[in-house]
Amino acid sequence: MLSPQPSNFRARLFMDLFSALIIPPVVLSLVLRLCAIRPGRLTPLLYLIFILGWAISKGAYASSKQRRLAEQLGARPVPCVVGKWPGNIDILLKMMGSFKTSYVLDVYLQLFEEYQCTTLNLRILWGDNGARWVAIRRVDTWSRVTSPALQCSRLRDCWNQASHSVYGFNIHFLLMPCVSSPEARFDHIITMDQEHINFVLSTGFKHFWRGRAQKERMETLLGEGIFNRDDDIWKMHRNTARPFFARDRFTDFEIFEHYTSKTLSHLDHTAAHDQPCEAQDLFSRFALDAASEFLFGENLDTLSASLPEPYRTPMGPKGSATQDTWGDFANAFDEAQMNVTKRARIGYLWPLLELFGDRNRPHAEVISEWLDPLVKKALEEKRRFSANGGGESGHSPAADKTFLQHLADSTENPIIIRDQLLSMLLASRDTTACVLTFITYMMAMHPEIATKMRNEVLEHCGSHTMPTFDQIHRLKYIRAVIDETLRVFPPVPLNVRESRSMPCLFPPSDRTFPDSQLQDQSKNQPLLMPGNTIVTFLPLLTQRNKALWGEDADEFRPERWLESETKSKCNANFGMFLPFSHGPRICIGKNYAYNEMTFFLVRLLQRFDRFELALDCQPEGSLPPREWREEGRKGRQRFEKVWPSAALTLFIKGGLWVKFHKAEIHSH
Repeated sequence: MLSPQPSNFRARLFMDLFSALIIPPVVLSLVLRLCAIRPGRLTPLLYLIFILGWAISKGAYASSKQRRLAEQLGARPVPCVVGKWPGNIDILLKMMGSFKTSYVLDVYLQLFEEYQCTTLNLRILWGDNGARWVAIRRVDTWSRVTSPALQCSRLRDCWNQASHSVYGFNIHFLLMPCVSSPEARFDHIITMDQEHINFVLSTGFKHFWRGRAQKERMETLLGEGIFNRDDDIWKMHRNTARPFFARDRFTDFEIFEHYTSKTLSHLDHTAAHDQPCEAQDLFSRFALDAASEFLFGENLDTLSASLPEPYRTPMGPKGSATQDTWGDFANAFDEAQMNVTKRARIGYLWPLLELFGDRNRPHAEVISEWLDPLVKKALEEKRRFSANGGGESGHSPAADKTFLQHLADSTENPIIIRDQLLSMLLASRDTTACVLTFITYMMAMHPEIATKMRNEVLEHCGSHTMPTFDQIHRLKYIRAVIDETLRVFPPVPLNVRESRSMPCLFPPSDRTFPDSQLQDQSKNQPLLMPGNTIVTFLPLLTQRNKALWGEDADEFRPERWLESETKSKCNANFGMFLPFSHGPRICIGKNYAYNEMTFFLVRLLQRFDRFELALDCQPEGSLPPREWREEGRKGRQRFEKVWPSAALTLFIKGGLWVKFHKAEIHSH
């Protein structure tokens, strides 16, 4: 049972443990009394066996129920991972151990390849859902419908009847309370299937939401922000933010130019002294400073703070750690994200490790120290404006206000304003910084790509002048490099949704494993997606899937984006390329990000022509393990020079140390 308030994770855990560990012994005690049985010394063992048996029985009952429902619907349950230990505990332990040293998401890829399918139920501790309702189906007539979803509304009474259409059926559901409680929610579905991802994000959007479990993990960090809310609150946030990402608000590149110049001045200094620079940290500062001025007219001025020093800066949670106020903020920002990721990996029982303190609370307080003064200032300006007879500033057009001012005009609640600001800063910083970091990494790995990029910049933009909006949109090869980076190194390599209270049907799987017996049997069969079940979808694996992208899917080849076939496939198969998500929750800052990244690359390549990895500067423990290069290893891990890792977003462990070399000729 998840508490209605996501921050009450201890209350939720208490209720679930009570249901799992107290109710079974009470039932057994009553049975023993009724039967006048006294087990004596065997009592503790008997109770332990009964609790375990209770859990196994509930899991078996849920599986049986799903199989019957799937058969009736012409579907099948999601294939389950089968471990050697009860409850797949061995699978859980193996995954937890592998996360420490494996290539990003390789743990999941190995499971998909082992089972030769693209969607799996991990089935940890016998549970895959917290469904509160049992659906009993009666087929009345056949009818062909366009939606493959089981369109069920949430119930308010114990007995209700509703008529729905499902993949060719007209169905009536008679629903009754499920005798099992929802604590068996220890795992989730994982998928790299483009059809299923497209269903979750778009065609079946209404059957999924961020969910209680996700909000619970992220509540202390993102709270009321857009990435941690659903339904009406999410729509309100989105409608508020949308006007500030209209084209006319970011085609004037003055903000980009100002912060790009500050960033390049740091690179000029390091290049002049033949020193490497920690590019990931620098690009994070650039993105954050530009976003802060764009969103609320205030410069956080992180580019003026002390930068990481080669051979001296220790490794931080995601990159480098600097010892100053900015370092405290960045460390809190990153530590909170890492902790959210750890909670997700531990699973449903993560609150056990935080019974005596929320580990994200100290980080949230550091972040608040940076953002709260800005929020307070905006609210005070609003009140002062009204007190001086200025009327309601909320009636002025959005074009005349910053995003922060618009938020202040929309609500007096400083928590909502701060959480929405933080969500936007997180997206603006991590997406742009991630892509620029990995582009720089690829330019160092493939000098010929950097040469092609620079030649295109010189041809269309010259060697000195600031590019215009029209010029950067003529840079086809630069755009191809950005898209290829987004494909191979998506800023959000995995994401999570949760099905709503009623089950639905995934469409038939894609043809990633056409020779698989399991895949062949399901060629025209949908999969039953249980209600109240977490589904983790993995864009990084989908976007490197050879069945979708060809045998060179692991290679960084920007030229594929200049081929009409690639664009046609992406337009026909929305689930195969989604770095900015898809469907109703598609990123509203997509065009802002493309323009910002392209502008920065133009100015960078006008000044620098060679990029050299400085692997000797990487902090201890940040270089790829030797086993990545062992014989038989697949994918990019065989030739990766740095260690891609994932929290909420993708990053390079220990940062990216690079030498930037000035171009000798500045005229074209």
